[in-house]
Amino acid sequence: MKKLQLIKNAKKIVIKIGSSLLIDNGKFNYKWLKSFVEDLDSFLNKTQIIIVASGAVSLGKSYLKFNTHEVNLNIKQAFAACGQIFLMNNFIKVFEEKKKKVAQILLTFADTEDRRRSLNSRETIKSLLLSNVIPIINENDTVATDELKFGDNDRLAARVAQIVEADLLLLLTDVEGLYNKNPKHHGDAKLVEKVTKIDSQIYKMASSQTNSYGSGGMLTKIQAAEIAGSYGCNTLIFQGNIENPLKNLKKNDKGSLFISSEKKKKGMKNWLAGSINISGALEIDNGAIDALKNGASLLPSGIQRVLGKFSKGDIIEIKDYNGKKLGKGISYYDANEVEMIKGKKSALIKKTLGYEGREEVIHRDYLYLSER
Repeated sequence: MKKLQLIKNAKKIVIKIGSSLLIDNGKFNYKWLKSFVEDLDSFLNKTQIIIVASGAVSLGKSYLKFNTHEVNLNIKQAFAACGQIFLMNNFIKVFEEKKKKVAQILLTFADTEDRRRSLNSRETIKSLLLSNVIPIINENDTVATDELKFGDNDRLAARVAQIVEADLLLLLTDVEGLYNKNPKHHGDAKLVEKVTKIDSQIYKMASSQTNSYGSGGMLTKIQAAEIAGSYGCNTLIFQGNIENPLKNLKKNDKGSLFISSEKKKKGMKNWLAGSINISGALEIDNGAIDALKNGASLLPSGIQRVLGKFSKGDIIEIKDYNGKKLGKGISYYDANEVEMIKGKKSALIKKTLGYEGREEVIHRDYLYLSER
């Protein structure tokens, strides 16, 4: 299937637009955005669209005429506070020409990683879409600290796609897609048109180099595709730094399509699948693996090893004895408590911990298993 047709078939799409597309010599690239909105009007007029846009920090830096490259977190937050105004004013102006309304949503890491706040974000976005308003989303750089940031809008876009249960994630960038080698340094580099499994080989192809405006390179786009794929959402990376990028895609059909092997999930398991904030891990035996695949909860008897420090309510990964990731879930116990009860029957939990706890470490309702 042609890539543009794949896009047109999707009912709900999250589109991430990078800084290199929206910023030109420190100024907002009004001409490019206008051509992109023309594309949306031509090809995706009846599709529900959510846009994740970068560029606020760069625009704010230009506005404040800050020349040095060495800036601290507070200065970056000031850039973002100024730049968001310019970013949204331009979006409003361009979309109004096509009689389309937009709204701004600023999200922090916690707004997606906390279950309740994630649901609140989803309902806000849902209400906007039902009102025929296009949400323009960015990370809330004005308040987020380095420890609580996505750090790039690629992964933010993937998490937004999870929240709204999107069919497709589009990552527009300044190259045609993922190459087996860095095309800037290797003349024989080949475009990877389709990826069905993201493994170490795929990550080796990704360059972590960034452009002068953005914070993420191809590496973060692969991470975003992996996050999106974990809950059944496909990802398409293609060239966007040209006028009318969708029209160009129709013409050349070039890009890297990451196809998810997972079935679409709903509710808690959907949120777990895309979660980024992992606090620790448990290695389990083959008996426990078989039990989980048959729909059981994770009991302490099947746990062989406890990795990391986590607390009750944290999201932790589940691995086999070779370290292969099997899934993740919400722990009912702290790491030190799991260390005490691992390998033991559930009937011994009270005797071991000194209180009557739950018989499972992770309940099946709060457990996500990868279908791969």
